[in-house]
Amino acid sequence: MFSFHKLRRWLPGFFSTHRTLFLVLWIVGFATVFLWQSSSVDGIRFFRRALPVVAAPKLRPVSYNITDFGGVGDGVTLNTEAFERAVAAIARLGRRGGGQLNVPPGVWLTAPFNLTSHMTLFLAEGAEIRGIEDERYWPLMPPLPSYGFGREQKGPRYGSLIHGQNLKDLVITGHNGTINGQGQAWWTKYLKRLLNNTRGPLVQIMWSKDIIISNITLRNSPFWTLHPFDCKNVTVTNVTILAPVTGAPNTDGIDPDSCEDMVIENCYICVGDDGIAIKSGWDQYGIAYGRPSTNILIRNLTVRSVVSAGVSIGSEMSGGVSNVTVENLNVWESRRGIRIKTAPGRGGYIRNISYHNVTLDNVRVGIVIKTDYNEHPDKGFDPRAVPLIENISFSQIHGQGVRVPVRIHGSEDIPVKRVSFRNMSVGITYKKKHIFQCSFVQGRVIGSIFPAPCENLDVYDEQGQLVRRSVSQNSTDVDYDI
Repeated sequence: MFSFHKLRRWLPGFFSTHRTLFLVLWIVGFATVFLWQSSSVDGIRFFRRALPVVAAPKLRPVSYNITDFGGVGDGVTLNTEAFERAVAAIARLGRRGGGQLNVPPGVWLTAPFNLTSHMTLFLAEGAEIRGIEDERYWPLMPPLPSYGFGREQKGPRYGSLIHGQNLKDLVITGHNGTINGQGQAWWTKYLKRLLNNTRGPLVQIMWSKDIIISNITLRNSPFWTLHPFDCKNVTVTNVTILAPVTGAPNTDGIDPDSCEDMVIENCYICVGDDGIAIKSGWDQYGIAYGRPSTNILIRNLTVRSVVSAGVSIGSEMSGGVSNVTVENLNVWESRRGIRIKTAPGRGGYIRNISYHNVTLDNVRVGIVIKTDYNEHPDKGFDPRAVPLIENISFSQIHGQGVRVPVRIHGSEDIPVKRVSFRNMSVGITYKKKHIFQCSFVQGRVIGSIFPAPCENLDVYDEQGQLVRRSVSQNSTDVDYDI
């Protein structure tokens, strides 16, 4: 029979032995947790759980991986030939519906390469197509036909990192992978005047139709970031575009150029020039080329442009710009919110443009129309070729921290016609008269407008009844010192 006295003799030995065991087990458990946590912080692989790899959806009948063609995503190996072989393989699949090229996680260094029709370029999360910095790898191309002898330098221009011409049914998408132009070297050389040719865009698609660009990040372009030229039926959605807000010259976000039927939506853009700039050719070359930008919808965007504007039209608009709707736009910490810019010599027209539900947050000048943006390709332009600006409407414009809410600078040669403002309330930072500035403007304000509009505009109440007609449409109170 087990007695109480035996139990007393046995317990100290039990606890002494098992105390040691418990201590050993506690140390092992602590070390296990420590190593597991360390693996998630600084890469120690003990007990490390791999992140799940999200498979690329198969969007075409045939799908390839860039590694199938010898690609190496180590950030050092040059993958230009791998991309070229992959594109050539997809080009042979056109009658079968094309092919998809998957770019897995990694840094895929490359020189510029061309895409093909019926192709999907899919960038996985963690994938980065990175442009080589050495401009000797970037091919030279003829100047754009609507720009004459070149945008920055006369003669040939550098091609884009990702390029396509005369394509149909092209998709560039992914799980927010990145295309990185490594623009710093280009910006430095441009500012030091070391380049002999116009810089190339990051992505340029020309003379093409049925284009979708979605769910990717475009970063650090040498020049304009996304440049569709003379394209039809283009959709850009859920795209992030980034460049330094200073020291990255001409890194426009998206530049629709002589494009028709285009949607830009749900994007975040923070760059070193215009967030969006709608174009259609430059002076006599754009007039001769004669392709307008028309039927463009821009919606649900957040944009920052410290040196330029959130959304611009021009200044190269000689083929005409019409039927543009901008809605649900937020511009923050920018030099300008909305800008239309042109000049004598441009010719063409800007008409039927609508801005609705715009928020301006700490913007120096909210709305700008400028008609003396005198930058020309050469001396061959005709100063008598003046653009027509008409039917421009602004509604539901709100904001705070704006220095000059409106500056419309028409001229005797280029008056701004049929402009309308409806329901505008912008908090201002500059307590001075004439911060709603006008010159050679004809139009109306409707409903509640703050700050008080310029005298050039007719005043209507909420019901559309005339309250006061302007008698001084040609008066000028534009003050660039504010």
